[in-house]
Amino acid sequence: MPFDLLIKNGIIVKPDELVMGNIYVKNGKIAAITSEELLAEIKETIDAEGKLVFPGFIDTHVHSRDPGATYKEDFRFSTQAAAVGGVTTIFEMPNTNPPINNVENFNKQVENLKSKAFVDYGIWAICLGHLNLSEYKKLHESGVIGFKFFWGYAVHSETFQLIYNYNPDDRDVIPPFTDGKVFEMFEEVAKTGQIFAIHAENNDLIHTLTKKIERREGRSYQDLLEGRPNLAEELTIQSGIAMAKKTGARLHILHISTKEGVKLIREAQKQGYPITGETCPHYLFLSDEDYEKVGPQMKVYPPIKYKEDQDALWQGIKDGTISLVCSDHAPHTEEEKDGDLWSIPAGMCGVETLVPLMLDAANKGMISIHDVVRLLAEGPAKLFNIYPTKGAIKVGTDADLTIVDMEKEFTIKRKDLHSKSKITAFNGYKVKGAPVYTIIRGSIVMEKGEILGQPAGTLVTPNQPST
Repeated sequence: MPFDLLIKNGIIVKPDELVMGNIYVKNGKIAAITSEELLAEIKETIDAEGKLVFPGFIDTHVHSRDPGATYKEDFRFSTQAAAVGGVTTIFEMPNTNPPINNVENFNKQVENLKSKAFVDYGIWAICLGHLNLSEYKKLHESGVIGFKFFWGYAVHSETFQLIYNYNPDDRDVIPPFTDGKVFEMFEEVAKTGQIFAIHAENNDLIHTLTKKIERREGRSYQDLLEGRPNLAEELTIQSGIAMAKKTGARLHILHISTKEGVKLIREAQKQGYPITGETCPHYLFLSDEDYEKVGPQMKVYPPIKYKEDQDALWQGIKDGTISLVCSDHAPHTEEEKDGDLWSIPAGMCGVETLVPLMLDAANKGMISIHDVVRLLAEGPAKLFNIYPTKGAIKVGTDADLTIVDMEKEFTIKRKDLHSKSKITAFNGYKVKGAPVYTIIRGSIVMEKGEILGQPAGTLVTPNQPST
């Protein structure tokens, strides 16, 4: 039987072991895994001797801003950046323009993205309270990857765009949803069996504290943290867990940044509730102590906090409390990020640096390479119900593979990033461990840092749970 691709002599990284072997691919699927080479016709061969072969990595949290603010980023750029970074599947966030708040917009988004996608992709749906409550079941049936709620944000009644700093007297703006409206969202998403993910920051607390700081003209990074304290995340996670316990929703906490968040999730998990969480490299590798060196370009929401929070996040990774690590890729232009800390937008590039940073952590002994599989492949695939099609190296699964040279050392440089806007807090950061091949359904998309071919990514939808 002829095969389309052979990856030979690689060290296959499984969740709990390393296996020397050869992977044979046919029609986009893994057709065989052997210790000896098969006598067969092979169209293309990669010799992966000395390299690690991982299941294709998944970034569950990407803002490509397409359609919308595509002057900052678009899907063609973000998916090329993903491929260079060893990511084979991304989940695109729903706060686009128009947002993914109904089936019509979901279908339009699929059409919009499919011609630009260098990697495979899932699409989140957005929860806008009573404005689209009746759409959740239909969105679920259409194939969204999950449901996201920006807790504490106001909504423009005409465009359905999210607003954080809003004027309560603006008649075109619907204020942040009440707890009763939020509870209704929990109930409806729970019926679908899919993930209900929340941006966990308490808007009212932040506005109150920020006004106090502005009155005294506080402008430092410590002032920013005082205005958006750990308590803001803690309060929202507490409320989310309570509502999830009552409704049975599969609550997922996005971009956890605090020790309090880790503790609350750990306690809920010990009680047997399906509460999960994620964090991002900027919370794992940076703290407030880095602001003097990095500057305003490390501004994200929730903000990067203290060393004790960073330590708690690593502990949450080690004990399994945190299910996955993702990028929260959210680029802005140089001009937008070059200004006063309090006025510039929050967000930075991340999809291209996610994997190298976590590989570097493995090289430094902070985590194991098996943890990398759990956090970036198998874990997210299982959580979002796309396993084993994605996130595994098994016969019959999609041939999504990332080949890694754990000895390769390089310095992250802004100018080398493949996103349209290139702001990163990790400019100049030295890492060891780099993807050298990105393979998506048997097609080589990236080889040694170079993009190959044209966009051929496809939509990823979950195995539909019973409702």
